[in-house]
Amino acid sequence: MARTVLNQADVQRALTRISHEILESNRGSSDLVILGIPTRGVDLARRIAAEIRRIEPGSTIEAGSLDVTMYRDDLARTTTRTPHPTELPAGGIDGKTVVLVDDVLYSGRTIRAAFDALADFGRARAVRLAVLVDRGHREFPIRADFVGKNLPSSTDERINVRVAAIDGEDAVTIEGGR
Repeated sequence: MARTVLNQADVQRALTRISHEILESNRGSSDLVILGIPTRGVDLARRIAAEIRRIEPGSTIEAGSLDVTMYRDDLARTTTRTPHPTELPAGGIDGKTVVLVDDVLYSGRTIRAAFDALADFGRARAVRLAVLVDRGHREFPIRADFVGKNLPSSTDERINVRVAAIDGEDAVTIEGGR
């Protein structure tokens, strides 16, 4: 049985707070690039960019996407991943602060792959990480700069993030466990 830990209003509040934190950390939206990691990270990145434009009128920030499929270290074991297009906003990433956006931070392997992928597109001034859920259990020394919800969980639990654009609703649920 899945237990809901974030509902639609909670997800929106988390994205609004993350957007404010990004703007505060960057001192505005200039030289800021928001890149979502497929699949749900792309939708979250678009929503964060839209929220930043709402908070800072006149901002022209757009979100892009960064596919990490071919940079993963588990391709030999999991060959069923379908690559998605990488779409960088005009102007690229050179000299910019890049905020990577993902739905769940778990082992850190996806973010490690994102660093490798990002390096192929230029040299960012700084890279930050925003996640809707941080569930712990890191295998790499990676931490998120902006977190919607810290959700300690056991390794036998599954965290499901649903976003309206893909799943028809915004919600975060947890299932399994002992």
